[in-house]
This record gives sequence, structure tokens and C-alpha cells, in this order.
Amino acid sequence: MYIRCIRYRITKFQKFLITILIIGIHTTASYSNTLIVCKTCTHQTITETVNTAVAYDTIIIKKETYKEYNIIIDKPLTLIGKNYPTIDGERQGEIITIVSDHVTIDGLFIINVGTSYTEDYAAIRVKKSKDFVIQNVVLEKLFFGIYLEKARDGKVYHNKIIGDAVEEYNSGNGIQLWYSKNITIEHNFVQRVRDGIYLEFSDDCLIKNNVSSHNIRYGLHFMFSNKDTYEDNTFEKNGAGVAVMFSKKIKMSRNFFKENWGSASYGMLLKEINDAEISENTFEENTIGINIEGSNRIQYTKNNFINNGWAIKVRGACYTNIFVQNNFLNNSFDISYNSKLNDNIFNNNYWSKYTGYDLDKNGIGDVPYRPVKLFSYIVNRTPETIILLRSLFIDILDFSEKVSPVFTPDKLLDHHPLIHKIE
Repeated sequence: MYIRCIRYRITKFQKFLITILIIGIHTTASYSNTLIVCKTCTHQTITETVNTAVAYDTIIIKKETYKEYNIIIDKPLTLIGKNYPTIDGERQGEIITIVSDHVTIDGLFIINVGTSYTEDYAAIRVKKSKDFVIQNVVLEKLFFGIYLEKARDGKVYHNKIIGDAVEEYNSGNGIQLWYSKNITIEHNFVQRVRDGIYLEFSDDCLIKNNVSSHNIRYGLHFMFSNKDTYEDNTFEKNGAGVAVMFSKKIKMSRNFFKENWGSASYGMLLKEINDAEISENTFEENTIGINIEGSNRIQYTKNNFINNGWAIKVRGACYTNIFVQNNFLNNSFDISYNSKLNDNIFNNNYWSKYTGYDLDKNGIGDVPYRPVKLFSYIVNRTPETIILLRSLFIDILDFSEKVSPVFTPDKLLDHHPLIHKIE
């Protein structure tokens, strides 16, 4: 009888705890309020409303112009703009700084970020925070746009960032990540800043479906960042398309690099990159499609190189890379090498300049193709000779090197060149 009584009391106590828990949940939910900001409302400024709000409140900002800056969000909040209200920082400094987890910024128009030579002022900065969302934001007249500093597990979606940068030294980046992890950057439009998207010491990030164009330096710039993926992006008419430096295990797929022209421009720069995958990208009308230096164990598969000055320029210290099933179409130079040594594999690529034959009709050329021309070697050493590109003399020079290689890598051959372009 005593044992049954104890069991009954325990069961009653458990029910009591459950009841208290349910009451607590309902009580917490009842304290989650929606606050309205407008010129005729109880709350007339964003700063005052943020300070008044409690954790997990939602702040609705009606369409007005709010001349505010240094708005500190230090608690979980959701800020939603109705019809894109304007926050004008009047060039005074940083505009919104997030220092709390679980913050959402949605639907704001932010202009006039402060410019400084000692501080990286941003329209929106996320600092040491996680589980945040920044979406549907329009940023103009900015220094830095969205700056993620030691942040993680966040999303930057559907934002439009338009700068007015003229020179590198007094301009910032559109979206910048520094020591951040597991960030998704998707469907953003970035234009006329220093670097469209910049990652430094930031791992496990996804950069997808963005358009980054007309930027002074790079459309996308990686430094010391590992295991990141960027795919389905467009990098067009930048100082240079993408620079990936001192990183490893990067996946680059289905991106479009176009019209990145200039004396030192390229669709993509790879410097000290290891164990990466580059597949199904299109490099069209760039000075250099891919400029490679000190990069090893990279798989290049099903890429299109179309009407570039140089499709691929290898500057040295590049080993055990594999180039398979790529299309090289009407480039001035397909491959440029500055060494006679070759430790890379070229196989089953399509070369529009291939003049061999296919007697057995298996779709593979019976004669190996030598993609490195003597004239590309000469131009590397004496750039002024490029004016001779279309001369008959150069054709004779390249033919003589093809017959008996002296200056170009004699083992750099595609032994199985494809007769038909890969679709």
C-alpha cells in the first residue's frame, strides 16, 4: 500500500511539472509583442524601439525616412520593413550592428554609411552571432555592405547592394565574411564595390545564385577559407572575376565568368589552392580564363573556355592536376606554360584548333593534340609580340615547335582529343 502511494505521488508530481511547463510556454509567447515604428506612432525611432523591445519581439517599420545610425541589436528580434522604409546614416558611421543570436532583418533600404580610413563601417554588421537572417535588403551609398565578423549558421538572401566605388583604397566590399562559418549567401546582386563578395578565414560556406558585376577588384575573393562551395553565380565585367587564394577543398560549379578584361585580368585566379573541384563553369571573353599558380590536385571537368585571350595560363608549381572533358573554343591561346616540365593530365578534351583525323569514327582523334604553342611561350616573355598573333610567320613557328618541341613541354599532350564538342 505504501509503495502504491509513492507511485501515485510521483505521477501527480510529473503532471504538475508538465502543467507548469505549459503555462510557462504560453506566458513566454504572450510576452512576444509586435511593435510599430512610424512618425505618428508611439515608437517613432528604430533605436528607441529596439531598446524598448524584449527578446523575440517583432518590430514593424513603416515607410518613412529614419535618420539614424549606430543601431545596436543586442537581443533576439525580428525587424521587418513595410514597403522599404529608408534608414539614412548621414555618413556618420555604422548603421546596424547585430550582437545577439536569432536576429532577422527583412525589407529595409539603407543608405549613407560612414566612410573611414581606420574603421570598416558597414550598413549591417553581424558580430559574434549565430542563427541570423538578412534578406530583402537594399543597400546604397555604402562603405562596406553586409559584414559578418566571427558569425556562424546564418543566411544572407535576396539582397541588392549597389556601391559607387571608384578606387580600391577608399572603398569597401559588398558582402564580407571574416572568421565566419556555415554561412549561406544566395540570390544577392552586388555591383560597384571593391570586392563583390569577400571571404577570409571562413569555412563551410555556400555561395549560390549571386550576380557580382562591375566591381573594381574581384567579383568574389577567397583567402584562407576551406571547404566552401560556390555554384550557379555570374561574375561579369569586374576588374577580375574570382580570386581563390591559400585555400583547400573548394567546389566551384556551374558559374559564369564573362568579360573580365584588362591587362592583368582573368575569369578566375587560383593561387596556392589544393584538392579542389572545378566543373561545368563557362569562361567567356576574359583576358585569361583561369590563371593558375602553385595549385595542386585540382579536377577540371566539363568546363567551357570560349573566346578568351588565354583559356588557361599555368605560371608554375602546379602538379597532379587533371583536365578532362573540357571544351576549348576559339581562344587565342588554349594553354600557356612557363616551364618545360609537366605533371598534369589532359585527356578527352575538345579543342577547336585540333586538325587531326578520326579514321575509326569513335569520336576520338587518332593523333594526340599539343595545346601549348611556341608563340604563347614567346608572348609570356615578351608581351609586345602579341601584335604578331595573326601573322603567317607565327603559324610557321608554331608548326616547327609542334614537330620538334624545344621550348614547350614535350609531354603535355591530350592523347585522346575529342572530335565533337561536349554538349
